[in-house]
Amino acid sequence: MAQARITLTGSFLLFAGCLYAQPQQKLNIEQATVFLSGAELTSTAKVTLVKGENEFIFTNVAGDVNSQSLTVSATNGVVVEAATFQNNYLAAEVLSPRATILKDSIEQLGVDTQLVHNKLMVLGHESGSIWKNSQVSGANTGLSVAELQKYLDLIDTKMEAILDKQDVEKAKLKKLKDHLTKLGQQLTEEQGKGYQPGGQLLVKFYAKEATTADIAVDYVVPHAGWSPTYDIFADDANGPVKLFYKANIFQNSGVKWNNVRLSLSTGDPNEGAQAPTMNPWYLAFYYPQTNGYANMSANAPGMYKSKRAEEVNIGGGRTSGTEYMIDGLIVQGTSGMNEYVSVDNAGINTSFDIDLPYTIPSDGQQHLVAIKKYELPATYRYYAVPKMDKDAFLQAQITNWEDLNLLPGKSNIFYEGTYVGQGNIDVRNVTDTMTLSLGRDKKIVVKRNRDTKLRSVKTIGTNIRETFSYTITVRNTRKEAINLIVQDQQPVSNDKDIVIDEKDAGTSEYNDTTGMMKWALQLVPNETKNVSFGYTVRYPRGKTVVGLR
Repeated sequence: MAQARITLTGSFLLFAGCLYAQPQQKLNIEQATVFLSGAELTSTAKVTLVKGENEFIFTNVAGDVNSQSLTVSATNGVVVEAATFQNNYLAAEVLSPRATILKDSIEQLGVDTQLVHNKLMVLGHESGSIWKNSQVSGANTGLSVAELQKYLDLIDTKMEAILDKQDVEKAKLKKLKDHLTKLGQQLTEEQGKGYQPGGQLLVKFYAKEATTADIAVDYVVPHAGWSPTYDIFADDANGPVKLFYKANIFQNSGVKWNNVRLSLSTGDPNEGAQAPTMNPWYLAFYYPQTNGYANMSANAPGMYKSKRAEEVNIGGGRTSGTEYMIDGLIVQGTSGMNEYVSVDNAGINTSFDIDLPYTIPSDGQQHLVAIKKYELPATYRYYAVPKMDKDAFLQAQITNWEDLNLLPGKSNIFYEGTYVGQGNIDVRNVTDTMTLSLGRDKKIVVKRNRDTKLRSVKTIGTNIRETFSYTITVRNTRKEAINLIVQDQQPVSNDKDIVIDEKDAGTSEYNDTTGMMKWALQLVPNETKNVSFGYTVRYPRGKTVVGLR
């Protein structure tokens, strides 16, 4: 079916007359494509048009729309002549639905508090009157002693009842004030979330004949996004790993996404589509600072006169107006460094279309949405770094993970049906094999001890020689055999006066450049193994080596 479409770029067109003189039509939000930052909403409506020009106000539109992204289309040859968007700021104070509930509750509690104050005031007047009337004496009242005592007993009973009522009302007042304080704190927190009100869209159509048309409205809103999260399940150290790929979606667009189709994208419309252009890279000499200003002559070598200063880009800069630092001095510009900050996301522009419709309220809160479930073949091993942690960790190693379109994110780890903690998936630093940590295993006992018998500190001439020797003991108390990687290190020196010699890496796989040692051990049930290593450090007498112990 043929469509007429208008794309709004730059500023919106303004229509004369009052918006509310036009018929109103509610847009139905059908689709939300959620980016890592921002979202594109697709809404539809059906309108009945008369011949000639028609104007409609469309409601259920998000607030703070990116004007450059707004497009309106119509079917049946209807021409979209113009469109104007505006936020709904008619109320003196725009509040989120939750903030409105909180404010109403505060107002009601204020009424209840005033009622308690009124009761306390009445009880105070009553007790004052009784106290005043009780100031009598037997000689002036003509009452006998017995009658006077009876009167005083009556006053005592009434005063006691009034005081009890006052205690009850004071307790109510305290609870009300405490509740008011908490509601006030919640309201302040809610108002600080930057709630966006919904908007309205005034569209002007032209129809050659009276007709009906399907309307589609697309636009991008900034106050939305999603972040990945994962649940990882392993039943044992033999079967596959189950990975549940999920998304935490939030939106504060000012309208509720009610039963919409969701598409999650790893793209970012805020990055821009224009390819960069390189400018000449001019070199310049650095001149020392004088009286708080850089002593840079306009005619100095490598510099240019003031009429060309706008074109000077130092250190490979791209455009004018950018602030650079050279040896602590600010050079040329005011736009900040944001344009030089880049974020690298694996699987950029991958989209996940969610089959089931979801409802996402405009509350800025995280809402969990399932994306994919994977069952991944894995090989298992245990890993220990006893210098840093006394426990061994079970790890699952997965290949061919590139096809999963994973993003960096937090993971919840479950092993043998039990939650064991949180981990991280960082695909930016993974090569051909992804290693997932499945938590600690207390049944693998690892100990690292320094051998005191082989320890020695000797002074030879102007140098001190310290000898270190360590033994790592591992024991498998599980009922099945395991593979265990043990990692430790020997120190390395970048100072010619600090010398490491007599290195003994034992049976480890040793990297002389980094000092890293790795043992690949296999242990049957209840087996214990020991590995040892040692080294000597020589350094000048009278000096202290940092990090030696």
